[in-house]
Amino acid sequence: MQDVLNTELWSGTSLGDLLTLEFLTAILGGTISAIFVLTAGFIIAGWFSRRIKGLASRHSRLDQTLFDFLSNIVWYAVVAFSVLIVLNTLGVRTTSVVAVIGAAGLAVGLALQGTLSNVAAGVMIVLFRPFKLGDFVVINGQMGTVKSISLNYIELADLQNLQIIVPNSQVWGNTIVSYSANPTRRVQWVFGVSYGSNLAQAEKVIMDTIMSDPRAMKDPEPFIQVSNLGDYSVDFTVRVWCANSDAWGFQTDCTRRVKEALDEAGIEIPFPTRTLYANKLAGEDEDRETRHAAE
Repeated sequence: MQDVLNTELWSGTSLGDLLTLEFLTAILGGTISAIFVLTAGFIIAGWFSRRIKGLASRHSRLDQTLFDFLSNIVWYAVVAFSVLIVLNTLGVRTTSVVAVIGAAGLAVGLALQGTLSNVAAGVMIVLFRPFKLGDFVVINGQMGTVKSISLNYIELADLQNLQIIVPNSQVWGNTIVSYSANPTRRVQWVFGVSYGSNLAQAEKVIMDTIMSDPRAMKDPEPFIQVSNLGDYSVDFTVRVWCANSDAWGFQTDCTRRVKEALDEAGIEIPFPTRTLYANKLAGEDEDRETRHAAE
């Protein structure tokens, strides 16, 4: 078709000569070829995209978000290649088109630097996977459960189920704390008892109470030591391992049980107190000055 267009359409022939059966056949054949190539390109792109997404669904260890991202890249690449073939079939010089697209891309890139930085950070997040959907994380000071990972932003749901949108450039360039990365957690408490308490008894009550909880792990070995001699209490630091999913409930439940166990054992849990001393001499001096003024 390209040869026909070059030799017939632009050779100065008359309109009647152009409307020949051979010319119309070339036009129709080129159009059908372009439609066929474009249709085949969409079909092939969809097939590759579904195959890549299917890999993640068939293997639980593979990250669905990463394969969704890869499938989109493959789809756009195959469609773009098909469009170039169609343009070449229609006689369009693809080198000029690529040059125009490149220049336009540069202009758009300069205008959308902030957005593109988010996209670049999103690519790094998708590839290196510092967290995944469902993880409980702290990102740039924002705490919540990861609900969505896209090329532009991360969506979190905080403890009140409020939606938090964090741009990817602020995610990749900041410290990320993940509470879900490891299967186990070490929970820590600090319990204070009075200076008059029997420390050995207090230590036994605390450990027996915590370790009686079925969520407490005996391996790794739990830790308890006197960590501080405060102004009004002797402080025990306790660290016990548990499953990651049990950490919050385990910590709060044992805090209450230890307090009740210490009360039952007669071990005092002190709290800050203040003693005030009245200065009687100040009152006597004031009375003496009043009597002296009256005389």
